[in-house]
Amino acid sequence: MINLTAIRQPDQVVRRHFGESLFAARHLLAPEAADSVIDLGSGAGFPGVVFKIFAPSIRLTLVESHGKKAIFLRELVRTLHLSDVQVVQERAEHLQERAALITFRAVEKFESILCTAASLVAPGGRVGALIGASQLTAAASVLHGRWRSVAIPESKSRVLAIWQA
Repeated sequence: MINLTAIRQPDQVVRRHFGESLFAARHLLAPEAADSVIDLGSGAGFPGVVFKIFAPSIRLTLVESHGKKAIFLRELVRTLHLSDVQVVQERAEHLQERAALITFRAVEKFESILCTAASLVAPGGRVGALIGASQLTAAASVLHGRWRSVAIPESKSRVLAIWQA
C-alpha cells in the first residue's frame, strides 16, 4: 500500500483535494488557460490531474521524485486515458522545462520550492500555490513582486496564492 496523502476522511478528501484543485483550476486556467502546466510534487495527482480534467487542452507535466508515487501517476494517467501528460520522476530542481503555469501544494521545503517554481516559469507566466494563509508572508519575502491571494471557500486558513512572473 502506498500512502499518497495524509488526508484519509472521505469528506476531507473531496473538499481538500478535489475541491481545492477545482477552485484553483477555475482561477488559474480560465478564462486565459495556460497552454503548459508543471505540477511540482504531484503525489496523488493534485492539483495537476484535476487541472487536466478541467482543461483537457493543456500540456501537463507531473513532477514527482518518489518512485512509487510516480508509478501511481503513470497508471492514473493511463487509466483515465489522459493525453499530453508527462510524468517526470526527478527532483524539481533538475528540470529544464519551462511552463506558463507552475503549481504545487503540500510540498516540503516551502521556501526552496518557491525559488524552483519561479525558475521554471516561462516569461509572463505564473506560479499558483495552494497554501496556508500563514505562508503568504514567507512567500512574499522569498519571491518579490506581484502576489495576490484568493481565500479558498469553506476553509479557515487555506488560500490560492498567485505570483506573476
